[in-house]
Amino acid sequence: MPSDLSIDLDLIRRYNQPGPRYTSYPTAPHFTEEYDTAAFRRDLSSASSETPLSLYLHLPFCQSLCYYCGCHMKVTQNPETIEKYLAVLKKEIDLTAAQVDTSRPVVQMHWGGGTPTYLTPDQIRDLGSHLRDRFSFTSDAEISLEADPRTVTEERMAAAASVGFNRVSLGVQDVNQEVQEAINRVQPTSMVEEAISWARNLDFTGVNVDLIYGLPHQTLDRFEHTLDVTERLAPDRIAVYSYAHVPSIKKHQRVIDEQALPSPDEKLRLFQRALERLTRSDSRRKYRFIGMDHFARPDDPLAVAQDDGTLHRNFQGYSTRAGAEVVAMGVSGISQLGGAYAQNGKAIPAYYDRIENDRLGIYRGYRLSDDDRLRRHVIMQLMCHFRLEKATVEDHFDVDFDRRFASALERLKPMEADGLVTLTPEAIYIRPEGRLLVRNVAMAFDAYWHTDDDQPVHAQTV
Repeated sequence: MPSDLSIDLDLIRRYNQPGPRYTSYPTAPHFTEEYDTAAFRRDLSSASSETPLSLYLHLPFCQSLCYYCGCHMKVTQNPETIEKYLAVLKKEIDLTAAQVDTSRPVVQMHWGGGTPTYLTPDQIRDLGSHLRDRFSFTSDAEISLEADPRTVTEERMAAAASVGFNRVSLGVQDVNQEVQEAINRVQPTSMVEEAISWARNLDFTGVNVDLIYGLPHQTLDRFEHTLDVTERLAPDRIAVYSYAHVPSIKKHQRVIDEQALPSPDEKLRLFQRALERLTRSDSRRKYRFIGMDHFARPDDPLAVAQDDGTLHRNFQGYSTRAGAEVVAMGVSGISQLGGAYAQNGKAIPAYYDRIENDRLGIYRGYRLSDDDRLRRHVIMQLMCHFRLEKATVEDHFDVDFDRRFASALERLKPMEADGLVTLTPEAIYIRPEGRLLVRNVAMAFDAYWHTDDDQPVHAQTV
């Protein structure tokens, strides 16, 4: 991966359009209720005992509402509400473990939300111990949780470490107070510094910092300051997410003053600055651009996985453990099995009803066709590694690549003319200039994107 990356704003403007993030293929809007609990039980129990597991737990509760939020979350200050949810979640864990060969190695686990660090230390230890009693974790499992610096305490971090957590992702978003006030997330940088210090002292092997660009009152100078602080914090990974302003879907975003949002051009310049700052060769701590919105130190497992061809994507984004089946528990969680996806219900009362009646939490899903599997492989190779060897696809799937994907290759020709991709008889390469637009390249191979008349709402590709 070259250093000192920069982007051509004119090209980005031309290609910047709504499109999927390809955390799955087909994407979640194509899931249907025809895929039910019975189908999920069969698929869950049919995997080989040697197939590793990646567990995902969704903990939806937060102490306050961040106005930019697009997650499935619920604000509560009622401890009984959280206790009720955890009791039902533990029952779902038991129901799920009963369907799985629990000798299968758990190589990865992630707690998302919501705010996992809103749980008390006792709740973190209890839930973590419950999972370890039911599943077989490997000694080198990557175990991570998302954290709001406003809820992180040394006791909570110590509780997480005691049940095996070794990575933490801190939601920083922006360090400027006017921006923080506009999104209802005021957190002094000292809170973030303290959380990182606790994690390092507790031997966490990875600290991630999440930023968001496109927030109200962000300017180049202010975002430059956020980048200064982030580099000083020296995290192992940095995510720089694009804010998706969709008040028609997320009603609470109507609180945000749209006049205070950066213009589309200003927003692109914010990401341009982040890309150039984080990858420049004289950066205080140089980062590798992994893809889309992810950066990692060159020796981080994410960068190593990209180098050795084992990087892949799931609903948590880029991941290091290719080949693991994701089993998700909690509201809205999405499982990714070898040949199927399954999503839990998003409404907490309906989720409770399903679990309390021993039906697991599934309300919809999708079983992949042979064509889906083929296209998923192509899309994920491009998304993760920026190249695709046609012969490898042909050998694995017994297809003539150029004939099967003639229309997709035709769609890529304008990108080739613009110097974004290189098409050869043997391979497809995404050039450094095109890597920001990897979603556009993937869209060329998406059969549903080019046949569905009514496309779901997606964020811009950059």
